[in-house]
Amino acid sequence: MVWPKLFPQAGGLLQSPVNIETSKSTNDMTLKSKPLYWNYCPEMCTKIINTGYGWKVDATGGEGSELSGGPLGHKYKLEQFHCHWGCTSSKGSEHTVDGIPYAGELHLVHWNCDKYNSFAEAIAHPDGLAVLGVFLQAGTESHNELEKIVSLIPQVALRNQTAEITNSIDPTNLLPEDVTYWTYHGSLTTPPCSECVTWIMFKSPLEVSEKQLNAFRSMRTWTPEECCSEAHGGPQLVNNYRPPLPLGNRVLRECGAM
Repeated sequence: MVWPKLFPQAGGLLQSPVNIETSKSTNDMTLKSKPLYWNYCPEMCTKIINTGYGWKVDATGGEGSELSGGPLGHKYKLEQFHCHWGCTSSKGSEHTVDGIPYAGELHLVHWNCDKYNSFAEAIAHPDGLAVLGVFLQAGTESHNELEKIVSLIPQVALRNQTAEITNSIDPTNLLPEDVTYWTYHGSLTTPPCSECVTWIMFKSPLEVSEKQLNAFRSMRTWTPEECCSEAHGGPQLVNNYRPPLPLGNRVLRECGAM
């Protein structure tokens, strides 16, 4: 692994993702006493970009974003959300459940706005970030809110391409109705792999269609300049997930049904 040489935290003991072993999770009643609360303004989602390793929606266009409760001791603000997927629907999620992967995984990335003044400042602190993780399960039904993102993919097919969001994407509709979850302390799953994340992984996946997943797989890793001599736009953007790493001595807590 090259990452630890370039980004020392990537070799740490608090890295993500992990395999969620359900038999080893601790049912924590204190989590139920502080229900998760979130509030998002659709107008805050301003643009989508092909980063070269996935699509990312910036969510910094307005006020009124809040995530609190559950394992969080502060209020957190949504910065962006993005997705991981595989070349087929038999893999693609970063976290696994009892060793089984899903077809994809959404990450809604928030920063601690109570204690810090910016995302860049928060990332340097253990309580700096909170990420809501949502598994994507391949099925027959398309997901309506995700379809708004799918409709923009042709505009961001190549690396560094961006598109303005005009169809009002509501992050609330990307979260499952069932709010049971697992939580643990970990890291970003991409460099610099900072160990600053409170992970909240929802148990219930969202159903998405193969057509929607294939739209993500149609993205490319090259810039328009790099692929001007390549008719197909360069390598497909697939398998953009990090494999699970050891949980080690960390406690995996569970918030079950109310």
